[in-house]
Amino acid sequence: MEIGSASQDHLKVCKVKKKVLRKQVRAQHTLMRHEGIECVSHATQNLVVANAGLGNGMNRCQLFKIVEEYGLVETLLMPPNKPYSFVKYGTTEDAKKAFDALNGKEVTLEDFGQNIVLYINFVEKVFWKNVVPTSLPPGLTVVENIISPEEERRMLEIIDWREDKDTQKTQKTLKHRRVKHFGYEFCYGSNNVDKNKPLPGGLPEICNLFLEKCLKQGYIKHKPDQLTVNQYEPGQGIPPHIDTHSAFEDEIISLSLGAEIVMDFKHPDGHTVAVMLPRRSLLVMSGESRYLWTHGITPRKYDVIQASELGQKVGTITADVGDLTLHRRETRTSFTFRKVRRSHCNCIYPSVCDSQKGQQRQGQPSVPLSEMEALKLEQEHVHKVYEEIATHFSSTRHSPWPQIVEFLRSLPKGAIVADIGCGNGKYLGINKDLYMIGCDRSKNLVDICGKKGFQAFVCDALAVPIRSGSCDACISVAVIHHFSTAERRLATIRELARLLRPGGTALIYVWAMEQEYRKQKSKYLKEKNDSKGKEEETNPGAMRGLPSDRVPGGSSQGSASSDRLPRDAKAEGCDAKPVAASALPVHTNRTSFHSQDLLVPWHLKSDPKKKRGDAAKLSSPAGSEESQELGPVFHRYYHVFCEGELEAACRALDCVRVQKSYYDQGNWCVVLEKL
Repeated sequence: MEIGSASQDHLKVCKVKKKVLRKQVRAQHTLMRHEGIECVSHATQNLVVANAGLGNGMNRCQLFKIVEEYGLVETLLMPPNKPYSFVKYGTTEDAKKAFDALNGKEVTLEDFGQNIVLYINFVEKVFWKNVVPTSLPPGLTVVENIISPEEERRMLEIIDWREDKDTQKTQKTLKHRRVKHFGYEFCYGSNNVDKNKPLPGGLPEICNLFLEKCLKQGYIKHKPDQLTVNQYEPGQGIPPHIDTHSAFEDEIISLSLGAEIVMDFKHPDGHTVAVMLPRRSLLVMSGESRYLWTHGITPRKYDVIQASELGQKVGTITADVGDLTLHRRETRTSFTFRKVRRSHCNCIYPSVCDSQKGQQRQGQPSVPLSEMEALKLEQEHVHKVYEEIATHFSSTRHSPWPQIVEFLRSLPKGAIVADIGCGNGKYLGINKDLYMIGCDRSKNLVDICGKKGFQAFVCDALAVPIRSGSCDACISVAVIHHFSTAERRLATIRELARLLRPGGTALIYVWAMEQEYRKQKSKYLKEKNDSKGKEEETNPGAMRGLPSDRVPGGSSQGSASSDRLPRDAKAEGCDAKPVAASALPVHTNRTSFHSQDLLVPWHLKSDPKKKRGDAAKLSSPAGSEESQELGPVFHRYYHVFCEGELEAACRALDCVRVQKSYYDQGNWCVVLEKL
């Protein structure tokens, strides 16, 4: 009987080992398939611990206590939101001991009271490929310890959450938090305030003292007159939102009392930043972070935060995943101060601005109000058009602009330069001492670059497949004005900045709304009635390459004079007949711009003998109508920039500074430096 019992025990042990092995192998395959983590069969100093990560409730302190029992732990890496962790031991022998002891070990999560089983595999090295230092959204500031613990106590004491007849209107219990209003009530149905109905009593006196301090230290420009107090219990939050543009002025400040919290900010392009708001800190939102990024608090009971060796929490939670842990939330009260707006909002983000969306509905030109609409417009009136006109367009692009040439020739020998939107590559060969590479959205234009012996590839200016910080300089000539929302134009500038090394420079050209500047008409308007010059003197610049070889906004019809405009573009000013399926006005060539968002005609030349696109004939002087005839008309989308608009967009990025801003024959131009 004893032998039989021993045999049964042995069988049980074998079954357990086989089960652990099966799950260990399954974990190995899952890591490889879903995370790209390759496990190895031989022993190394490095382990991946499956089923033990921040994503499934294991905190840093508990895991460290478990793994340090088997030797010196050099690195403990816990990626955010992942159910696994990496451990690097001082020796392979220690890692082997942990591997043998911890595989299949059942542990209880300290904060959750749940049991989990650990599965261990060896890896060659410990790293996390998505570790990228994350800066705060532009215009966002976090000021720590803005008030003392005593001031915090007094501010919390003035909020009486007991509900009575006097507080029924100003205090609400929402699904995810309790709210109280002072100064003006915020109406969640309309996401606005009734500016004609201020609440009695104004803001609490202690808040006035605090706001005077904020004014003195420059955190706000105007004293707020509206206060919203939110109280969050653990597990509560607030959905992602943008404070209504028409309701409040620029700066919005929020004081965190009672506990810290992680607030999530999201850009329309999908980029997210999780920001730690320490207890007694002040959050200042202005500019892009206030008008463009959504902010919200995810309902949960734990946050992933940084933990230094002393257990202190600093910075943004995405700054160093090697120092992350779980932190239990506590009751937090926020005081959010805002200044009620008394006029329409004229920010540079119309696609998310309720003031400007309203104006558009009342008859202003129809610009995209969503990412989907923007993509559709650009596909139809930018991408497809340049593929169709590439050969003709290239034949009109051969004289470089002097100030762009000067910029390229001022760069040091051996500099790496990217031409983002290189068109036919006109600037790629200007300075033989540079290593230049071009990219363009148009495959046909890139093919023309290849025939000239230039290095170029196809890509979108919003996502350039070049390593961050690898370029000494970039140029973007007549490209950004083809993006149809302010957010997409700003994202393109941000992408240029990403490519630059610190100290690197970028030159940007865009078409100008102002075709008369400082009482001087642009060359484009001066030549309105002179259509007998060179071919390229009568064609506007375009997205994928350069500003027009004379100036933007001009005739898009080769050598055809302005009196030969197609019917849909012959009317005066911007009152031309709109293109079918578009509410945008069609520009009349060689006239001033009357709208910032418009369609500019390009009249393709065709040869009756060789059909269209004979570059040799098209590059000859205008007037040889015997060999050329008018072909189809294509309409390109443009957003022409007002004075200061390009510079303001650049200044919205905190990673660059504007070195130089100037006007050059119908273009607004900026030189940026990467900080």
